Amino acid sequence: MPLQALLFDVDGTLAETEDLHRAAFNEAFRAQALPWHWDTTLYRDLLRVGGGRERIIHYMRAFAAGPSDPVESADLARRLHAAKTPAYQRLLANGRLAARPGVARLIAEARDQGVMLAIATTSARGNVIALIQGLFGAGAPGWFAAIAAGEDAEAKKPDPAVYRVALERLGLAPSECVAIEDSAIGLRAARAAGIAVLLAPSFWTDEREFPGALAVVADLDHGADGAPVTLAQIRRWLVARS
Repeated sequence: MPLQALLFDVDGTLAETEDLHRAAFNEAFRAQALPWHWDTTLYRDLLRVGGGRERIIHYMRAFAAGPSDPVESADLARRLHAAKTPAYQRLLANGRLAARPGVARLIAEARDQGVMLAIATTSARGNVIALIQGLFGAGAPGWFAAIAAGEDAEAKKPDPAVYRVALERLGLAPSECVAIEDSAIGLRAARAAGIAVLLAPSFWTDEREFPGALAVVADLDHGADGAPVTLAQIRRWLVARS
């Protein structure tokens, strides 16, 4: 089937946002007078867990931090995550974050050629909208025919739920789409939904092997042959796989 849509992950894919997320988590911890601090080494490991609230719960279990009662622990994670979201958006508004290389160009090419755009992420919708507006302008969220965010799927990546939500909203089959991801858990989520994946590892991506990816590139301006990744190249990769 012809390529009908590109489905973008957000954090690490559209932009290198994770250090802002890390700072926002630490701000939320300080506001609650918690003696927790996520440094870059720890946070890199925690990124193996999809979803901010889930990441906090995992940390509490792994490091015996926070309440021992599961209900109290879940409530603390919920409150911390709720406080972290506005902290992240403040940091985003005050920063000078840029899109990763080639992202804006490929989005523009898709819009010019009538290929739909969508978002499939475990991040909160408010964070997604704020980032897209910060990167591309106030009207840019309207470029995306579907935005499937953390609130839209109970299970987080590597579960395929958020990709299935995006497909349903687009009204497309998995074979008509390509996902653009930066991580192994994102790759697993999209592939479990039947979607081919173009993988551009971010600064925070630990893995170096991505079995099942359509292609692995340094970034969207530097493909396998060093040339910019274009829709024509993505279509060639799809043909070679079929």
